[in-house]
Amino acid sequence: MVKKRTTYPDTLKARVALEAVKGVKTISELSSRYKVHPNVIAKWKKKLLEKAPDIFRHGNGGRASDGEALTASLYEEIGRLKMENNWLKKKL
Repeated sequence: MVKKRTTYPDTLKARVALEAVKGVKTISELSSRYKVHPNVIAKWKKKLLEKAPDIFRHGNGGRASDGEALTASLYEEIGRLKMENNWLKKKL
């Protein structure tokens, strides 16, 4: 039988990664406590350290550019749909 891949909640990932960064317990101790492989904890720790500066970049979690991109794409779609609607009105 094939074992399914375990998925962990984001809150657990964050908690374990923070504990690993603090260094109060070793990765192997965290591994045995949370039943997560040490390599996985090391990856979470590395990802946390890489992404930490992005959290404080814009003061809102770095999502300002994401919102602007989403808004621009939505306005583009609205414009396209209006043109299609006008075209259909002329054809009927």
